[in-house]
Amino acid sequence: MRGLNAILLFFYFVLCIRGKKMRWCTVSNPEKRKCVELAKALVAVLPPAALSAGGRLSCVRASSTTDCIDRIRANRADIVTLDAGEVYSAVKQFGLVTIAKEIYSGGGCILSVAVVRNSSLDIRSLQGLRSCHSGVRWTAGWSLPLGFLLSRNYLSWSKEQPLSQDVSTFFSASCVPGAGAMAPTLCSLCQGLKSYTRQKNHHCETSHSEPFYNSHGALRCLRSGVGDVAFVDHLALESIQDSDRDEFRLLCTDGTQAPLSHYRNCNLGRGPGGGTVTRLKSRKIASKFLVTLQMLFGQRGRERRRFQLFNSSSFGENDLLFKDLTDKLAVLPDDVDVSQVLGLDYVALLKGLGHEGSSLEDSVVRWCCISHAEQKKCEQWALNIKSDPLVCVRAVSMRDCIEKMKRDEVDAVSLDATHSFIAGKCGLVPVVTEYYGGKCVLAEGSTHLETDELPSVVGVAVAKRSSRNVFMGNLGGRRSCLGHMYSPAGWLLPYRHTLSLEHNSSSPCDPNQVYNDVFWKGCLPGSEGNLCKVCLGGTGEAATKRCSDNHNERYYGNMGPVPRCLVGDASGESYGDVAFLEQHNLLANILALNSTGWAEGWTSSDYELLCGDGRRAPLSEWESCNLGNIPPNSIMTRPVLTARVYDFLIKSQETFAANPNTEFKLFESLQYGESDLLFKDATQCFVHTSHMDYRSILGEEFYRHAEMVFNCTHSDILEFCNQDVCNTF
Repeated sequence: MRGLNAILLFFYFVLCIRGKKMRWCTVSNPEKRKCVELAKALVAVLPPAALSAGGRLSCVRASSTTDCIDRIRANRADIVTLDAGEVYSAVKQFGLVTIAKEIYSGGGCILSVAVVRNSSLDIRSLQGLRSCHSGVRWTAGWSLPLGFLLSRNYLSWSKEQPLSQDVSTFFSASCVPGAGAMAPTLCSLCQGLKSYTRQKNHHCETSHSEPFYNSHGALRCLRSGVGDVAFVDHLALESIQDSDRDEFRLLCTDGTQAPLSHYRNCNLGRGPGGGTVTRLKSRKIASKFLVTLQMLFGQRGRERRRFQLFNSSSFGENDLLFKDLTDKLAVLPDDVDVSQVLGLDYVALLKGLGHEGSSLEDSVVRWCCISHAEQKKCEQWALNIKSDPLVCVRAVSMRDCIEKMKRDEVDAVSLDATHSFIAGKCGLVPVVTEYYGGKCVLAEGSTHLETDELPSVVGVAVAKRSSRNVFMGNLGGRRSCLGHMYSPAGWLLPYRHTLSLEHNSSSPCDPNQVYNDVFWKGCLPGSEGNLCKVCLGGTGEAATKRCSDNHNERYYGNMGPVPRCLVGDASGESYGDVAFLEQHNLLANILALNSTGWAEGWTSSDYELLCGDGRRAPLSEWESCNLGNIPPNSIMTRPVLTARVYDFLIKSQETFAANPNTEFKLFESLQYGESDLLFKDATQCFVHTSHMDYRSILGEEFYRHAEMVFNCTHSDILEFCNQDVCNTF
């Protein structure tokens, strides 16, 4: 006990020398009673020296969580725990800082679930129903469910007015505590007492005095028959008695229903849990105060018998001061950013929902370009459309585009199959998919192609016809041209075949290791070491270092390996013996040799395909002599932006279809000196696929193969995406 007192004296010495109490902001009488009991418990365990110096807790009664934020800003309170959505507002809009996160038994996140009592309802037909929400801009009760509804286009948002206005017309009536100032109709189902005096008004406030406040209140709204669906966090489901659980069901994203116990697989998304905030100047004191509280009264606290920090059962309400199912508080480092606390996906979602108010970004689509040539084409696209403004943002690779989308720095990009796999793992979703079949024939009155058939392309291996001793199985010690890092045709498919007598199907599953073992040197843009030695880099306006993972590297992509890399540079010295690429625009790229001034006199008959069985074949026999099928490219974005990006792409497609003589072509690139810029040149039109999962677009065979490869291949971008805010801190 002497050791404990010494620690307490240290913490409270810090408090006392500043001559202040720690003032906790409470939003109801039950919460204030719990706070007062906590203060008494502190008095009972603190050494007399600390008490005599005034190191105590005082409890401030506010009318709502918004009122608490105002009081802390004005130095009339010091500390409060908020839902993650309110934490973001407190930090970004009001200058407060986060000092702790609630950690539950499953980590630091909550799941948003939609709960109903009517067995005939499903998530796709909520329009016109009565809704109960835990709170406006709250993670489980607002942001995650609305993000989901927008991503599936079940809810329309014109962006000409705040999202709350469209939500108020989507549901026939609602209770969304805290929404009174945004859209009064969202408070029509709330039952708190009304008053013109702010401190006495409890109607639709984020306070326990509003009966339908927080997740427990939203369930109360549903249970009483006032609402048809309640959007709550999964932790609140624990409060439903076993005898009552059969009368409730969860709405799943596929349109089905499930028992309450299935919330892990039947939910609308995952987001961060609650956090504790204070003023910047109070950060160190408040953090030490929380450490003391947890050490004394937490789940493993030394004085837990006297007071339980995470238990509200004695005070007639749930989740007072903290959520009752909190396992512990994670006190945060001083230099942590709010995006690290809440997660990049969640912060991007809040921005997409207009959490920071409207801005110019809400009306534009920011397209990711990975080279000088793509930037030029993108800028021409922007000049030739009459739809929403297009902004072209430069990145250095497809991987960089994925990271920028996660950071909310760009909105969309077309990704090949392997990068679509990575993007899907990173939480991004498909909007449309490129269609490589015959001419697109749209149904009457339709603006887009609807089809379940997504034509693929194939990967091929090519060598010069004159190199008679180059064939599959005899590539050991050769020089390779491999398209780019993670390219389906240049990186993912080739290693599956027998490249040399030393390499067979039992070789390592990491393609990078295989290529380093088999080839003497090569050009794999985005790689390093020997697999960069054949690369050239860029020149002129596209000047860049050798082996960069974009079109600025002259051996990058489909035009890079064949014909450029097989022909060699102007001196004829830097070249490869075998090239791996996609077949779809191979002949056009060879014909472009003359027009681009790269080399003259080369025709398709100067090249041959290398077949998996060791034979060689003319380029025209690619259907029987290839490395395998490759799923089409998909345009990917963050979930909340699917409708905006889809509308933009369809309007662009319609604009150019209506003006076939315009100089700009969305699916042509050779006039910019490269191929497959922004989209594959083989694209005929876009196929609507935002209703599909990226795994379905890729197909099970390709998906399983990519998953196997990345399970044994280090990937910085996947490592970046896999930073799990739920298990951080």
